[in-house]
Amino acid sequence: MVTLQSRKLVSPTENLRDQVAHALRAALIAGEIKPGGVYSAPALAAEFGVSPTPVREAMLDLAHEGLVEVVRNKGFRVTEMTEQDLDEYTEIRTLIEVPTVGKVVRTATRDQLEALRPGAEAIVAAARGHDLIGYLDADRRFHLDLLALGGNRHLVSVVGDLRKRSRLYGLTELDEAGVLVDSAEEHVTLLDLMIAQDAEAAEALMRHHLEHVRTLWASRPQPERRSALTLRRG
Repeated sequence: MVTLQSRKLVSPTENLRDQVAHALRAALIAGEIKPGGVYSAPALAAEFGVSPTPVREAMLDLAHEGLVEVVRNKGFRVTEMTEQDLDEYTEIRTLIEVPTVGKVVRTATRDQLEALRPGAEAIVAAARGHDLIGYLDADRRFHLDLLALGGNRHLVSVVGDLRKRSRLYGLTELDEAGVLVDSAEEHVTLLDLMIAQDAEAAEALMRHHLEHVRTLWASRPQPERRSALTLRRG
């Protein structure tokens, strides 16, 4: 049976289903729930101190994102992801996001780009504060908001889906290794280059950033095999 650390659901402003989904993503990030493992709604509900219904609903939400899969009469299995999967997702994102950054440099106004700065700074603050859920949320918002300036909503949707499917389990290990802050600070540098209208340098940094994230995962500590995905919050 999985043991989740201090994940009581008490927010009066968020519905129970969303609170459970948030807690499950946090457990995935911390490595408390592992890829390949099968978890039942009643067992998880007991950990959260709630009925099984909101747990099933939250897990179905994650299933729609491709992060878990339904196992008939047993519960839900956390989706495993191979290194090849991650390589392929990174390749697709690079093909989409690098030229889009160049396009945005040429078409966006300074005010539109400056509006992204609080988001970039929020990523850095979350990394320094070891707030992994906040880090992933801020990172996702920044990247999708930046791409939205390109004017293609379908492109944003595609990248959003790729991010959900390629998030990294066990992100706690990278945080403990002290490597997330450098990656976070690349967002601020990227924004500065875009505001300076240096499209070539901005494209190069975006390519480096995507490769950097992928390299961080490849070099993570591996006390036991942990496949990759991250939640929520990508």
